[in-house]
Amino acid sequence: MNPTPIRTRLLRWLTPLDATLFHTMLFLVGFSLIVLYSAAGMEWGKVINQLRNLALAFTAMIIVARTQPQILQRLALPLYGAALLALIAVALFGEVSHGARRWLHIGPLHLQPSELMKLALPMALASYFEWRARTPDWHDFTVAAFMLGVPVVLVLRQPDLGTALLIATSGFYILYYAGLPWKVMGLLAGLALASLPLIWPLLHGYQKKRVLTFLDPTQDPLGAGYHTLQSMIAIGSGGVLGKGWLHGTQAHLDFLPEHTTDFIFAVFGEEFGLVGELVFLGAMLILITRGFYIANEGSTPFSRLLAGALSMTLFTYTFVNMGMVSGLLPVVGVPLPFLSYGGTSLVTLFSSIGFLMSVHHHRKLVKQ
Repeated sequence: MNPTPIRTRLLRWLTPLDATLFHTMLFLVGFSLIVLYSAAGMEWGKVINQLRNLALAFTAMIIVARTQPQILQRLALPLYGAALLALIAVALFGEVSHGARRWLHIGPLHLQPSELMKLALPMALASYFEWRARTPDWHDFTVAAFMLGVPVVLVLRQPDLGTALLIATSGFYILYYAGLPWKVMGLLAGLALASLPLIWPLLHGYQKKRVLTFLDPTQDPLGAGYHTLQSMIAIGSGGVLGKGWLHGTQAHLDFLPEHTTDFIFAVFGEEFGLVGELVFLGAMLILITRGFYIANEGSTPFSRLLAGALSMTLFTYTFVNMGMVSGLLPVVGVPLPFLSYGGTSLVTLFSSIGFLMSVHHHRKLVKQ
């Protein structure tokens, strides 16, 4: 019996999806909805909203996965320009919330352009180094540093130090894979360390308090150290096997702040324990390892650069969020991939996975 036209079209649309990435993501998404339902106080509102976000994110992933990397490369600089204009629009007309100007309203859409820049910047840098088509020199790295610095400064002015650092990190990975010399990286690291005394006076009061609280959370247990201490209590109380789904107390009794977004891993750790955390880490390791494998088989410099940088960025987001929640890093407001509630960040994340799928699916179309 021949497959129906609908089934044939569906299979054609799903063909570019890498099985390892897709099945691992489905596992993580299912886990995320279970944890979100508990973190949201067993109310369906946020779960339904997250399902809508996931539908949009999956659509974006499939579109990107079906698009050849060469086409994505041609779209890279226009996307970077659009994201840069959106950041400028945020600075001029953005919505102010909790003392920060980070969101932009466009009709019914509620966008955070800094999230889009996390993908647009590495795409633009990878496209630039592909266009140069030779071994990069100091001029190339200077232009790339300017492309990196402008959006980072705009995000810092919102202010959003955590996102600015992550954007800078995603761009740095491209520079590193493009061949930035170790001597230059050492010089930059030295300059960064030497400039810390100069940067400190420029930080906002709450940012200084976050750094000091990271060094000793107990100095302000009801203020700046509250987030860290409560998340550490939640993770520690989960033990090896956890308290069980829907039986966590830190989030349900409202001790744990931001328990559906930045600190959802603390909810997860309290209810599923060390075993659940290791399962989550194992799934993330599969995604990241698969990303590096796909980067290695990319057919163009653009594909290899961007796939490698996106894989490292996925690792960075996971490491920073989990380090922040467990008290190993300062609180910087970074969502945990696949678990945290959100819309724009989810679309950006799934689009990144879609690019990895595109590189894998179209790896034999171009040989260099």
